[in-house]
Amino acid sequence: MRFRAAVFDLDGTLLDTLEDLAGAMNAVLARHGLPPHPVGAYRGFVGEGIEALVRRALPRPLPPEETVAQRVREMRAEYDRRCLACTRPFPGVPELLAACREAGAALAVLTNKPEEPARRLLQALLPGEGFRAVCGARAGLPRKPDPAGARELLDALGVSPQEAFLLGDSGVDMQTAVAAGLFPVGALWGFRPAGELLTAGARLLAASPLDLVPWIR
Repeated sequence: MRFRAAVFDLDGTLLDTLEDLAGAMNAVLARHGLPPHPVGAYRGFVGEGIEALVRRALPRPLPPEETVAQRVREMRAEYDRRCLACTRPFPGVPELLAACREAGAALAVLTNKPEEPARRLLQALLPGEGFRAVCGARAGLPRKPDPAGARELLDALGVSPQEAFLLGDSGVDMQTAVAAGLFPVGALWGFRPAGELLTAGARLLAASPLDLVPWIR
């Protein structure tokens, strides 16, 4: 099967952002005298945007909505300050991206992270990789697993769903790929377990980015 486009999730797929996300949210919690979470707990908090992360990290019962909204604003500001502190590409990601380019596939990113921080991270940590389109969370665009963002990327790249695969580390990513008609590939090096990926529709699983290089070629 030959693909003309490769669509990537960001957090947990291209970049290991977990420590910075956890550090930012734990700083917000500590500011208000609330208990922090172990970094590993954030594997289950990420994947559906900052607001969902904040709601999952706050203690139960949740505070009033205006307080939740304030914590979301604080989290955005805190994460913006530290998003490059520990975040790095996963080992093998540059080689995977190079293999995609060599195979003639256009590169794109689809993330539930706000678009500006996503572009900032890509520019800082994966410069020169040739991403032709980046679609992040923004007003008026439904977040994954809604397929709207994936369809927007495909239109921008000028390819059909059957000509693209989506690589991601969560069930949300696999659901997005299935809904948009892309080939769903699960990244086991990310934040979620294999069972979640398979249940959500993954048709191929990879233990590391380098495992996908022969498949791409």
